[in-house]
Amino acid sequence: MNRVTFSALCLILVIVISGCSRKKDTFINRNWHAVNTEFNTLYNGNLALEQGKEQVASSYNENFWEILPVERMQFSEEIVLPGTNRNEFFQAAEVKATKAIQKHSMLIKGREKNPQIDEAYLLLGKARYYDQRFIPALEAFNYILFKYPAGNTINHAQIWREKTNIRLQNTSLAIKNLKRILKAETLKDQDLADANAMLAQAYINMGSLDSALVPIRKAADFTKKDEEKGRFHFIEAQLYNQLQKRDSANFALEKVIELNRRIPREYLIHAELGKARNFNFSQQDHLALFEQLKELEENRENRPFMDKIYFQFAEYYNHLDSIDLATNYYNKSLKASSTDTFLQSVNYETLGNIYFENADYRLAGTYYDSTLTKIPTYTRDYFFIKRKRDNLQEVILYEDIAEKNDSILRLVTMGDEERLIFFTSYTDGLKEAAIAEAKKGNIPEQVPISRIPTGPGMPPALGGPNAGSNTFYFYNPVRVANGMRDFLQTWGSRELKDNWRLDSGNATSLSTEALDDVSNLIIANNPQFDPQTYLEQVPRDPKIIDSIAAQRNDAYYRLGLIYKEKFGENELALNKFKALLGFTFEERLVVPSTYYLYQIYLEEANLSEAEKYKQLVLTNYSDSRYAASIRNPGLAVELDDEVKDKYLELYGFFEEGNYVEVLELSEGYLEKYRDEDILPKISLLKAMATGRLYGFEAYKEALLQVATNYPQTESGKKAQDLYNTSLPKLANKEFQLTAENNLKLLYIFNNEEKPEALELKEKIELAITDLGYSKLSTSVDVYSADSIFVVVHKVADISKAEGFSELLRINKKYNLQKIPVIIASENYRIVQLHKNLEAYIELKEKQ
Repeated sequence: MNRVTFSALCLILVIVISGCSRKKDTFINRNWHAVNTEFNTLYNGNLALEQGKEQVASSYNENFWEILPVERMQFSEEIVLPGTNRNEFFQAAEVKATKAIQKHSMLIKGREKNPQIDEAYLLLGKARYYDQRFIPALEAFNYILFKYPAGNTINHAQIWREKTNIRLQNTSLAIKNLKRILKAETLKDQDLADANAMLAQAYINMGSLDSALVPIRKAADFTKKDEEKGRFHFIEAQLYNQLQKRDSANFALEKVIELNRRIPREYLIHAELGKARNFNFSQQDHLALFEQLKELEENRENRPFMDKIYFQFAEYYNHLDSIDLATNYYNKSLKASSTDTFLQSVNYETLGNIYFENADYRLAGTYYDSTLTKIPTYTRDYFFIKRKRDNLQEVILYEDIAEKNDSILRLVTMGDEERLIFFTSYTDGLKEAAIAEAKKGNIPEQVPISRIPTGPGMPPALGGPNAGSNTFYFYNPVRVANGMRDFLQTWGSRELKDNWRLDSGNATSLSTEALDDVSNLIIANNPQFDPQTYLEQVPRDPKIIDSIAAQRNDAYYRLGLIYKEKFGENELALNKFKALLGFTFEERLVVPSTYYLYQIYLEEANLSEAEKYKQLVLTNYSDSRYAASIRNPGLAVELDDEVKDKYLELYGFFEEGNYVEVLELSEGYLEKYRDEDILPKISLLKAMATGRLYGFEAYKEALLQVATNYPQTESGKKAQDLYNTSLPKLANKEFQLTAENNLKLLYIFNNEEKPEALELKEKIELAITDLGYSKLSTSVDVYSADSIFVVVHKVADISKAEGFSELLRINKKYNLQKIPVIIASENYRIVQLHKNLEAYIELKEKQ
């Protein structure tokens, strides 16, 4: 290397070294740092930012059922710890922006000499914004506005600051600032689009949808990005739809459709379907809509959206009252591949509503159950569907009772010959079907007794689901037929004789006809196909028949009340109440049913029918509370208060131990207040009083009755819970005869001797005070409807119990000659639960 070359290299090296300085304001320094910032650090940082934005956009699931947000960005409520990031690309962008500031900032005498540093701060703010760290992002944007008011990024920084304010819910401040920004004459078209879009978002957030229309339309006009143009026009259409301006919405959707392949296909499909939803059936030709939907269905590019297209087909047929076709397409929409849980919930709910209107309540309940699995549990829609489903459960229960009992009572009213003809026809049909299936060899392994369909003229399976079923091999034609076919396949046709397996010449021909004859014979001898099996189950006892009729009548009344009060289905309620009036003359059902018919016709503005039922109540039941309510409509509130007061009074009696009083009064209240919501509470209180007076078995039966009669109420559920969980723990009746601690003294009295019992209690309390037995206490406990106990509690052991009893007897001051029963606390609990004091005394005497 010669001297000249070496000198040149040294000079270049000195220039480069001096150019790296951030403290010297020279031409070389400024340009060297600016170039490195723009084409190295910021370039890589912006690449990372764009990658992060693409990742966020691709992971975001659009909800086209609500107004789309201006930005395709999922906002997360998850709390991120300091020093952590949600997205590695945004972290990389922030690192690059920070590096650009730290390595290349030339802040000399309070002024920045590197023109790219404001771009670095803008990148820093954006990275933090997309990472949902909005306070640090706001700091970065504010720094640009404070330090670089004349920089070329000032407009961007202002718009991004207001974006951040909107995210921080400073919406009013953002609107004020964005209006000021839009007045500037220096804004480029894309900046105008961004500012208008965020102004529209701010108005949407505040619920001012009409105010959002102008800025979102301007944003769509100014943006240079086709995807944004399509999105903004779609949001414009959604706003018009919310404001019930369907024509304007369709005009905006047409602009989305005109963009065609320049926008993501999901915008195009939803725009087409949006126009279909806005279709005016009264003014437009519905066949044109059908052709449009058919074209969408047949386009192969639309396969990812078939769930939505099928749903719109279903809505089309539903509007035309082609319910079967609508149901078919709702089901097709459910079967199509879909991530749209809201659409699935709408499909399930609509199908549930269809089946409910067709009175198929069980199937409707199943669809409502599926609806609930697709709706977040904290939403109002969830609670609405849940309440509807719970009410439907009650409908299903009472409809089953009504249908079953109606069928039984129809059989009861038939003559013997008519019943025989009916069941013979029915079993012949079952037999023919069973023989045909047995010949095919493809019916289920076990043939249960077919359930006789309920409905007009058809009885139920009187013996229940297991009646007449038989698992015996030769009563099951399928098992026999399959066994014979397997035998023929393995061994061929064989004559029945000894050593048949070893005789190769033992081969006989057993025809298919013979095999079918065997199946026919087996089926013919199965009780399932014998009319007598069913005839024997038809009730003949008048008490049983009356009980079935009473159950049916109660079910009709409850159904009428549910349809009227809970579902607002006046037509269904009318049918039930009118049918009930044709079944019974019981005043407890006739009076309220007549009153509710009057109310329903009044609501339906059928004044002549309303007057008819009104006069029936006033004339025939003038002393009833329903007549009083008609004469004085304001009395209904007073009656509600009266019922609550009665319940509180009843509960007070229960707390005081007046169980006989509770039973007597509750019986009257259950008759008087049949249509009140408080009825299940009264029934549960009655069940608990029954248990206190009559013991475990009576309590068990009473709880089951409450749980059965009111399964969907809080009291019914509580009764069921007590029956399932508490009663098994109380079933033990065995006494612990070895227990000698924590004893009680029982003095037994008849109910008529209550004054004597109270007098004895006072003497014992006096003795406890005089003798210093401060740990002892007394009470008067109800044992049964006839007996009460005076109880001395907390006696330590048997010797002290006997000693205290003897002291009370020999002391002239107390002179208690009545002999007590000494019993351990756990045994006293068993005695009170099972009312078996005599058994306990007898057991003790045998010791």
